[in-house]
Amino acid sequence: MPTPHYGQPRYRVIAEELRKRIRSGVIPPGALLPTESALTAEFRAARGTVRQAIAALREAGLVATEHGRGTYATPRQRDPDEGSETETQQRQVAADAELASLFSIEVGAALMEQQSLTRTHGAVRTVVRTYRLLPAEQ
Repeated sequence: MPTPHYGQPRYRVIAEELRKRIRSGVIPPGALLPTESALTAEFRAARGTVRQAIAALREAGLVATEHGRGTYATPRQRDPDEGSETETQQRQVAADAELASLFSIEVGAALMEQQSLTRTHGAVRTVVRTYRLLPAEQ
């Protein structure tokens, strides 16, 4: 089935159609994609164009190619932020020698520390601490 491509490279149009089929489950994880010959006939495209489309899907991690087996849809990758929660806390701290040097302030000067803790499915994934100068008292 030819697809209008409105100025897009033909391989991208083919890759997008195959991507839709994979994401919708028409081509389920682990299932073989149609052969290059079948895709060239369906999209009325050159073999090189179909190969470019498959290469784009491979780069996106949607398909894998095994010599002698063919190209198949890979299992869906879980969104790394799915099930994540972040908690943020702020507190005033005294600058240690390293922070004082970085901010060009005296050791013991007040800084605001902000800590963001991200958990994914209950396990700590990241801890980010940022420091900033307090506004000058007027």
